[in-house]
Amino acid sequence: MNTSLTTIVMPSSVAPRLAWTLLAVMVVQSASGLAAPHLYRDIEWIRTTWYGNDWITLLLACPLLSLALLGHWRHAPRWQLLRIGLVGYSAYNYAFYMFGAALNPFFLLYIIAFVVAIATLVAIFASVNTESLAASFSPRTPARLIAGFMIAVAFWLSAVWIGMWARHVFAGGVLPATPEVFRLVAALDLSFMVPALTLGGVLLWRRNAWGFPVSSLALLQSGLYLLILSVNSFIAVARGLVPWPGELLVWAPLCVATSIAAFALVASAHASPDDRASPSAPVA
Repeated sequence: MNTSLTTIVMPSSVAPRLAWTLLAVMVVQSASGLAAPHLYRDIEWIRTTWYGNDWITLLLACPLLSLALLGHWRHAPRWQLLRIGLVGYSAYNYAFYMFGAALNPFFLLYIIAFVVAIATLVAIFASVNTESLAASFSPRTPARLIAGFMIAVAFWLSAVWIGMWARHVFAGGVLPATPEVFRLVAALDLSFMVPALTLGGVLLWRRNAWGFPVSSLALLQSGLYLLILSVNSFIAVARGLVPWPGELLVWAPLCVATSIAAFALVASAHASPDDRASPSAPVA
């Protein structure tokens, strides 16, 4: 199907401006955190979490978002999906900082990044032409396989968090972290990640046009954060905070599987020859 890139995303000057603003805040926050780690006022193992988080944001998320906003390839469906996923990661990521980090000099940066990320997502989804975006996917896209994986991960996360909460509250079970930390992680996963994975999975299973951008957001955001959890697990082991393998064997395989699913979905989006010849199309 010949679908012009000018119909993939409707013209909007708001979304790219917000995305550039978000990128600038991400660079400033992550670079500042790495340059002045003493400004984090948390206990050691939580400071380790922000350390790994800042590295992934600065060295992976920021360069990818820059590429997705620059060059003629930014008009391609794959890069549009990548932008959506990276902005979704930023919203989820800075919610953790905003609610989880001890009060520190970066506090206002967390709030700005979170608000701008949410505003960018709203602007992108308000301008995206989902029918044209969905048309860029081949009928051979393994939509149901990816959708089934997403729903399974959402179910597993829900079962884990709700199970640990119920065991602690009703049976006196021991949590894997302090109640405050558990509440933060479980609440954000159950309110951000699980709904995104479930909604995206259901829509993608039905090949609903909205399933492609929503699933891209959920998979890319999940994959990046699972990478952070894997890196932080390794750092915790390397610093002697926990014995080998810590939580590495939990997060690393899930990170690999989620990353494969994200790549399979995004890589399935193709532009027609006419699309590739239209570098002046608008971008969200």
